Amino acid sequence: MMIVFCNILSTLRNAACAVLICSLATSLPALSAQASASVLPIQMKHSITKFNHLSTGFPLSGAHASVNCESCHIGGFFKGTQSTCAGCHTTGSRVKATPKSPRHIQTNKACDECHSSTTSFQVALFKHTGISRGCASCHNGTIAIGKPAKHMQTSSPCEACHAGTATFLSATFFHTGISSGCASCHNGISATGKPAGHIQTSAACESCHTNTSTFLVANFKHSGITSGCASCHNGVKALGKSASHVTTSAACETCHKSTSSFLGSAFDHTGISSGCASCHNGSKALGKSPSHIATSAACESCHTGTIRFAGAKFNHAGITNRCSACHNGTTAKGKSAAHITTAAACETCHKSTSSFLGTAFDHTGISSGCISCHNGTKAKGKPTAHVLTSAACETCHKSTTSFFGATFNHNGINNGCSSCHNGVTASGKPSGHVTTSASCETCHRGTSSFLGATFNHTNIISGCASCHNGITALGKSASHISTTAACETCHKNTISFLGAKVDHTGLVTGCGGCHNGTKATGKPLNHIPTTIVGSQDCNSCHTGTASWANEKMNHNGALSGCVACHLSGTNYLGNMEKKSHEGASAAKDCSSSSCHKPLGRKGTAYSAWD
Repeated sequence: MMIVFCNILSTLRNAACAVLICSLATSLPALSAQASASVLPIQMKHSITKFNHLSTGFPLSGAHASVNCESCHIGGFFKGTQSTCAGCHTTGSRVKATPKSPRHIQTNKACDECHSSTTSFQVALFKHTGISRGCASCHNGTIAIGKPAKHMQTSSPCEACHAGTATFLSATFFHTGISSGCASCHNGISATGKPAGHIQTSAACESCHTNTSTFLVANFKHSGITSGCASCHNGVKALGKSASHVTTSAACETCHKSTSSFLGSAFDHTGISSGCASCHNGSKALGKSPSHIATSAACESCHTGTIRFAGAKFNHAGITNRCSACHNGTTAKGKSAAHITTAAACETCHKSTSSFLGTAFDHTGISSGCISCHNGTKAKGKPTAHVLTSAACETCHKSTTSFFGATFNHNGINNGCSSCHNGVTASGKPSGHVTTSASCETCHRGTSSFLGATFNHTNIISGCASCHNGITALGKSASHISTTAACETCHKNTISFLGAKVDHTGLVTGCGGCHNGTKATGKPLNHIPTTIVGSQDCNSCHTGTASWANEKMNHNGALSGCVACHLSGTNYLGNMEKKSHEGASAAKDCSSSSCHKPLGRKGTAYSAWD
């Protein structure tokens, strides 16, 4: 009976009430088999009428109001029945409800956040908040609306232009890199086309409109246009005369010769010598600049040229002070950016009223900081040939009157001399310098003086006199042997001139002229006294020029003084026979004793005694 009653109730359209009553009827133990058949239906009917499904927290609206109770309350159970959309509308649910379509937008949000109507799932309001990319993954014409048929042809992502997530309208198109084909979009359908007042032309948009941000300020190419300017420049199609334009009926091209700009037109001032201010009043034509010298004089008083206002010659006669009142960089030229930093009045240094140049700066008391002015901008800096140095100017230049005469400190410099001593930056080799390609420091070891250099004569075996001439280098000393022979003939040592060996070949007389102990080695101290033979020349005995040893004494003329050599105990050079007999002594000479007489003829060298 209960099952039949439930089947009857299931036909009712209030699904929640029917299921509730069925559940109560099948589960309440108080409804026994003895219950009156007429009472039970009345009680359940009363319950159906009084039950409010909203009390469950799930209102029956839209499509949910027309489904059978048992579609949701499977098996007559109420507890645990899903109350969320996804609880039923999902694949594998006990409730046979339509799940999300495979092509549904990928999202983990609850269904009712977008689907606010339970009547139809198609009326959905998608919240795009926080979505800044990937638009085309939904807006592809299947999941969501895609590009309309008249949309611009582009492969750029939606979000490149459509920055607003509320609407696709008012998109900002980025024209970067687009330099041609403008009319393919700007045709009045895909994008705005030419306005009604546009200049008549068949030229491509990009011929004039070079700015991809806006069509305004197009650069119209006037090449070849020399007349008819007013046909466009009429204030409608293009700019016309300004309100302050000089009153004239002349054609534009009479004055405006430039087709790129109306400015800078050359007005023919021929014959105009007065009344300049009637036009040059700041409205029709340029007037005085705000920085103009304050004056009520007519323009033509100073501006004598009708071609331009610049170059007016101001008469400074009688002006000796307060120069900066005008020369302040606004009214008239002021100090240049490179001017020496000073608070002194202009006239302190600049004595000429016709030119600022030629001023004489007083350096008195300045002993440092030279480079702050002498940097080549404010004042003259180092010349191009100056010695390369990072030292302050005043390190070497002690005079504030002139940069010349500086003394350079060479301490610590031991190479690279010629980089400065090249005859330009600093003094180079003098005209009499030894001819050499060797670096200065090879010979000159002193950094305070070039004198006293030690020349390395290694491998020099000839041509000594080309330097040793008494000018380039030391020549022969005053006591040198008189000779015209080349130095290297005798001097074989390139370190010292001493120890030279003279070739005596052919020298037979005059030995004493050199061998006097000054020019060349003289007699040794124990040489046989030559006074006993009349001070004869060396060659009287020494006949060999190779050696003086083993020579024979020429006794010719030696008639006295024999004992000086032949007396026992004497120590003169030679192998003479020495004896001391019969009282021979210095007082009793051999020859004077009438004992020993030389053998041989007079005039020949005595070699034996009788």
